[in-house]
Amino acid sequence: MKTVIIKYNAGNVQSVMYALDRIGAAYLWTDDPAEICAADRVIFPGVGEASTAMQYLRERGLDRLIPTLKQPVLGTCVGMQLMCRYSEENDTACMGIFEVDVKRFGQTPGLKVPQTGWNNIFDYKSDLTTGLPDNAYVYFNHSYAATLCDHTVATCDYVAPFSAMLQKDNFYAAQFHAEISGNAGQTIFENFLKV
Repeated sequence: MKTVIIKYNAGNVQSVMYALDRIGAAYLWTDDPAEICAADRVIFPGVGEASTAMQYLRERGLDRLIPTLKQPVLGTCVGMQLMCRYSEENDTACMGIFEVDVKRFGQTPGLKVPQTGWNNIFDYKSDLTTGLPDNAYVYFNHSYAATLCDHTVATCDYVAPFSAMLQKDNFYAAQFHAEISGNAGQTIFENFLKV
């Protein structure tokens, strides 16, 4: 099985590679459309800022390619946000795979923005969460989040409830960094390679 990690200017690539190495998965890191289309699985990671990431994708036509993919696709963190319709981060139009907007956390006394650290997820509705314990703890680092919507398949609560995971057809996404979320993250990657 061939797994591609999409190469762009917002990827947390090394951690994703380590996570795949731990479960013995072969992978290729590339922005070549032919290689992406030929993959059995596609991972769209992310660390960074929405508008510059979308600009990179547009310059290479990847913003048009990614929504047309038919194989399982997993976006994480900024990757998930770019798969949504719109981000308030620098007023950014995104790819629109998920019909939901990404909004900045409001200010709440006692809670820092960004959310950085471990928090639990709940209300699972995805194949990717098979085998996870109830209220699994995963690692977040973000100031923006997708609101709850019809595509929400796991929820987290920070400032307000938000979409911790999204799923639509062959597209899966996680706001948290599955690649550094310990056993829970490893389970999600293992499940993704099985779907």
